[in-house]
Amino acid sequence: MKEAIIIRYCEIHLKGKNRGYFEKLLKENIKNSLNGFDYKFTVLHSRYLIEDFNENDYVAITEKLHKIAGIHTYSRAYVVDSDFESIFNACKVLCEGKFGSFKVETNRADKFFTPNSVETSRLIGGRLIEIYGKNIYVNIKEPSFVVNIDIREDGKTFVYTDTIHCMSGMPVGSAGRGLLLISGGIDSPVAGYMTIKRGMKLDCLHFHSFPYTGEAAKEKVIELTRRIGEYNGGINLYIVSFTHIQEAIHEKCPEEYMITMMRRFMMRIAERLSKKIGCQAVITGESLGQVASQTIESITSSNSVIESQPVLRPLICFDKNEIIDISKKIDTFETSILPYEDCCTVFLPKFPSIKPNLDRVIKSEKNLDVESLIEEAMANMEIHHL
Repeated sequence: MKEAIIIRYCEIHLKGKNRGYFEKLLKENIKNSLNGFDYKFTVLHSRYLIEDFNENDYVAITEKLHKIAGIHTYSRAYVVDSDFESIFNACKVLCEGKFGSFKVETNRADKFFTPNSVETSRLIGGRLIEIYGKNIYVNIKEPSFVVNIDIREDGKTFVYTDTIHCMSGMPVGSAGRGLLLISGGIDSPVAGYMTIKRGMKLDCLHFHSFPYTGEAAKEKVIELTRRIGEYNGGINLYIVSFTHIQEAIHEKCPEEYMITMMRRFMMRIAERLSKKIGCQAVITGESLGQVASQTIESITSSNSVIESQPVLRPLICFDKNEIIDISKKIDTFETSILPYEDCCTVFLPKFPSIKPNLDRVIKSEKNLDVESLIEEAMANMEIHHL
């Protein structure tokens, strides 16, 4: 019997006349992710098929599938001719060594195949009981495993037991391109993952404050970006030196507005870079009320300097435990909690303003040569292709 991996999508079903665009994009993303593996790729109705792959590559291939936005589930299946005995033999092999309750479910896309779906399930289930009745028994409502039979129109049938869930969402690239502000913390990588899941291709921007933050802090962010890039099909990281901006704010502006004004500079730089590299939105990891810079007043202040692009905040209504759960799921948590400072901890005021007055903030900024500071920061930018 031949084996194959069946790949299924979910939301793409809802796309009507545009469905073909999303299907094609998901197919391209899968092929790009599996570059370097030997396999045969086939497009079926509402699913894709990977065949003729090396058995030793199976785990590596499925690890890739788990990081492709748009894939809902996959199954490892036997592919047999659509005749009753071939189907039964595949079911028999799948049930070897299994224990507990089961049921057989049949999907009969080929309406010329006989018997019908219900009768096929009944007959095969009965014969499995005859062979393995000491180990398995039928439970239609709550089986411990399901034998799935998918009879296709082309004369082939897929037989499988396990359906493994993946990212779901939409194919990367289907929702444009955005620039993620990534720190060394827990939140921003999760915000990036959530945005990728909705189909947006990401670039990343990080603010580094050497010598106040060291090379270890930078390497931590590079590693976090690399991990996000695994879901993004590769990623670019832009690192901007923020030292002179912070020093100028610390020297010339009220201490309690230090964080507020830093965020305003970050958003200005992010929007300019976003436009320069062809992105359509700025993304942050802010969660409402989590810290002083994430109150509604602080968010209003930082938003006010954005001129023409939307700011996406995927985590705005998440609590910290929900964010941590996702960070563990995507394997960024342990890196995020490494004890290296980021630029937001430099010159941290004792009592940061949680409700900054926008008029006072704007007045304080007049003490700074905003344009020159931004131009200097962007002129010394590093680019990492990960």
